[in-house]
Amino acid sequence: MLARLLSNDLPRSRWLSVLLVVLFLGLAFAPFLFPGVKALNVAAKVLIFVVLVASFDLLLGYTGIVSFAHTMFFGIGAYGVAIALNAAESPSWGAIAVGVLAALAISLVLSLLIGLFSLRVKAIFFAMITLAVASAFLTLASQLSDFTGGEDGLTFRVPELLSPGFSLTEEPLQTPLGEVDLNGRLITYYLIFLAVTAIFLTILRIVNSPFGRVLQAIRENDFRAEALGYRTVVYRTLSNVLSASFATLAGCLLALWLRYNGPDTSLSFEIMLDILLIVVIGGMGTLYGALIGSVLFLVAQSYLQDLLRLAGSATEGIPLLPALLTPDRWLLWLGLLFVLSVYYFPTGIVGKLRERTALARMKKGNAP
Repeated sequence: MLARLLSNDLPRSRWLSVLLVVLFLGLAFAPFLFPGVKALNVAAKVLIFVVLVASFDLLLGYTGIVSFAHTMFFGIGAYGVAIALNAAESPSWGAIAVGVLAALAISLVLSLLIGLFSLRVKAIFFAMITLAVASAFLTLASQLSDFTGGEDGLTFRVPELLSPGFSLTEEPLQTPLGEVDLNGRLITYYLIFLAVTAIFLTILRIVNSPFGRVLQAIRENDFRAEALGYRTVVYRTLSNVLSASFATLAGCLLALWLRYNGPDTSLSFEIMLDILLIVVIGGMGTLYGALIGSVLFLVAQSYLQDLLRLAGSATEGIPLLPALLTPDRWLLWLGLLFVLSVYYFPTGIVGKLRERTALARMKKGNAP
């Protein structure tokens, strides 16, 4: 049953299986295991980035296409929900549905146009075209203030069931780790959790289907795949469309969680850099890497300053160390952690764990 659910793409490593189960259960019970506004925000952001990174890995890791326009589709999804709810007289599920469908339609048209007109251009030239398109869209979103709110963005209301003011019980739920409010925020979190799980399993099914095998063949050798009779431009275009659609859905989830959207929230080029870093840390061409990489990167990004503050206080009186461990230098340490992860895990965490398991089995098979 589990193998069918995972499309027969099992972790293929005992340690990887344990790690994935721990992370999945941690996210499933995050509101109860880690009470607090910040912890819940980090968990929700991790879930959204799992879809965003997995959709980009479908493009980069499985098809071999480098695109810098991924955050554009992410922003389209967020703006679709934001504009629809902001324009509605009263927030409703119908307005959300309209926003999601409109965003998907726009992403479909744009990704199809980019695919048809640009995917014939190879390697870095295609990446530069997508970067130009994403920059143009960011400028457009900033200038169309009547629709997008400009640089200030849009703040909107969500249906009552998802609003923080809605409560299932009068008193908070008591847990060993603290109180948990059973309110609309919690309902929104589990709505995102279920949506992310469904989308992730869908992407997993796609990459393990015959269509996904063709994409991997194109990644390995575009010329040979075309020589076998596959119309590689069609497959690459479809991959671009699917990747853009999933990124759009991730943007819709972000807007519902934040109840706000602006250019820096969903269209910033820094988000694109974060996606690339997470893909490298987790492992390209391994969707499980999207989960592991998102958790490690976002947790480090959110709590590294707090850890440095504690470390700086603990090393007072020691020359140089307090200056190096100041919270203002958190980007330095984050960069150092990234360099170390690439050095020790050149194929990503998932790739390294699978390689170790395969090597151990090979040695066991060759043993007398």
